[in-house]
Amino acid sequence: MSATMRGGADLSAFLTALPQNIERNVLRTALKAGADVIAEGAREECRSEEVRGTIKTSSRSEKGIVTAKIQTKGDGAFKAPWLEFGTAPHFISVDDDQTGGKTVRRINLEAKRGSLVIGGMFVGSTVYHPGARPYPFMRPAVDTRETAAIAAISAHIAGKMTRAGIETPVPEYPAE
Repeated sequence: MSATMRGGADLSAFLTALPQNIERNVLRTALKAGADVIAEGAREECRSEEVRGTIKTSSRSEKGIVTAKIQTKGDGAFKAPWLEFGTAPHFISVDDDQTGGKTVRRINLEAKRGSLVIGGMFVGSTVYHPGARPYPFMRPAVDTRETAAIAAISAHIAGKMTRAGIETPVPEYPAE
């Protein structure tokens, strides 16, 4: 009695592609689901409508390492660090007759060291910004939504697991 096996090449191709399919269709999408939970929390915490619209999520897979990212991207994203961390007091512009030949950048550096004196008062076109207090939105979202994000990741992975195996797209093979 002899046995004949057909489809060995197809089985080999399927098994070879399986780790990549799991990485792409299970792990990446699961991490993105968790990142989406945190991003939604950041949008709720954000005080600026402009910055709120720039909060995005993405995921990637490179050399077997899967990552998800929550970031601000697009018009207005440059304001996000100012909102999250606040700003230090600084000069925006200094009247030419008060600079003493120094640039605004140099004056700001000296102001941080406490050695700046400009006529005792800020007048003319001198503009001093007292700084802005921080209104964090990203860090609190991570802190308050961490458990929910992990639950979303777990639920996504569990949803892809079936009695038959891992739910990934099955490649189409030509009929023999």
